[in-house]
Amino acid sequence: MVARLVIAAPSSGAGKTTVATGLMAAFAGRGLAVSPHKVGPDYIDPGYHALATGRPGRNLDSYMCGTGLVAPLFAHGSRGCDLAVVEGVMGLYDGAADQGELASTAQVSKLLKAPVVLVVDASSQSRSVAALVHGFASWDPEVRIGGVILNKVATDRHEHLLREALGESGVPVLGVLRRAPAVATPSRHLGLVPVAERQSAAVAAVAAQAEQVRAGCDLEALLALARSAPELSAEPWSAGAAEAGAPGGAAGSRSGSEAGIGIGVGSETGIGSGVAGVRRPVVAVAGGAAFTFSYAEHTELLTAAGAEVVTFDPLRDEELPEGTSGLVIGGGFPEMYGEALSANERLRKAVAELAASGAPVAAECAGLLYLARSLDGSPMCGVLDADARMSERLTLGYRDAVAVNDSVLAPAGARMRGHEFHRTVIEPGAGELPAWGLRQPERRVEGFVRRGVHASYVHTHWAGAPGVAARFVQHCAGGPVA
Repeated sequence: MVARLVIAAPSSGAGKTTVATGLMAAFAGRGLAVSPHKVGPDYIDPGYHALATGRPGRNLDSYMCGTGLVAPLFAHGSRGCDLAVVEGVMGLYDGAADQGELASTAQVSKLLKAPVVLVVDASSQSRSVAALVHGFASWDPEVRIGGVILNKVATDRHEHLLREALGESGVPVLGVLRRAPAVATPSRHLGLVPVAERQSAAVAAVAAQAEQVRAGCDLEALLALARSAPELSAEPWSAGAAEAGAPGGAAGSRSGSEAGIGIGVGSETGIGSGVAGVRRPVVAVAGGAAFTFSYAEHTELLTAAGAEVVTFDPLRDEELPEGTSGLVIGGGFPEMYGEALSANERLRKAVAELAASGAPVAAECAGLLYLARSLDGSPMCGVLDADARMSERLTLGYRDAVAVNDSVLAPAGARMRGHEFHRTVIEPGAGELPAWGLRQPERRVEGFVRRGVHASYVHTHWAGAPGVAARFVQHCAGGPVA
């Protein structure tokens, strides 16, 4: 099993992303094959991880995918690598609200049997750092904190005080990083600015992070700690097995009726079996700077289900890929690109025509807004009888969802888990059918189902619901959905 580290912190804002990305780039620069991972539903940090390692950044989310799928997904992503670095989420012990340790970095570290490196923002403390580290190290004896990296250290004197305080803690100092504006990554209302929006600046920032880590961290000690992780018995997750309903693609600890949609790729359609003469349906997936939120496993699942996946950029491409029979539009920042998306009138018309034909369309969050009639007054595709606008209110949190109506993604009654994260609201017209019934934090219906369209604010991870991609691709192969 691959050597591995989890990079955690006492709270958000301590510098986890800077340290994790810097470590990934520093070790990759030494010739190691580094597998990047992120705890939780975050889409943006994995983009920086991919830039640092040259490999897809992958998420490990025990809420959406189930605890039993964390290690298999990790094994899938890290296959053939020398080292895996897992960036945590929020504080080490923070997870899904009212769910105990579920979806926390601590839980993932235990599921992976991985040592934890605690990143501490030391900017406003000296001797108190020892009490802080001791508390985190002793809170859960199953969580192994193997070292600490002190971030935002001001001076040599400050470093001396911190090291002296930690000297009796039993937790070694594996790195000391000074304040460095060059390594900072700009943020806005929903977190860091994605790599796709600042490619050259992001490359420079990752290089600066790697240099800072090389200068301030004991890479040999960190690598030795990673290699001390015990054997992890986990069969790598397989997209093909997931779509066929085999154990290698099971949805973690949740039952099939809870997590699975109950449809596989069989000989009925032939699309997933390589049968001669059967054309693979083309599934167009939106990309580019406006639609950067996607999980690597979604494309793998669509491909395993028999689709030919083609990426297009709604900011630049005026037509859908040739032969498109299904469309997937994920999340991103359409509010930052509303006018540019609106200006691409030819593509908006093509999307509207595809949806009007009954072809399968799956849209999440930004994709939902793109399908609306308008966004902040700018015309969108007009697929849905709804208008969207920015708001001051942040909607954030995990969601337990039940399909209210049959759709190209799920039959009525199917359960899925997802995550909402947006600052927009959408005002539907009369007569629109909802997609999901949500059960927490309050009961409400959400999203839209219209013929072949399934559009929702809820981001989902299809690895956690075997059969979703197969159902979608079968609809693509079978023609319009009535």
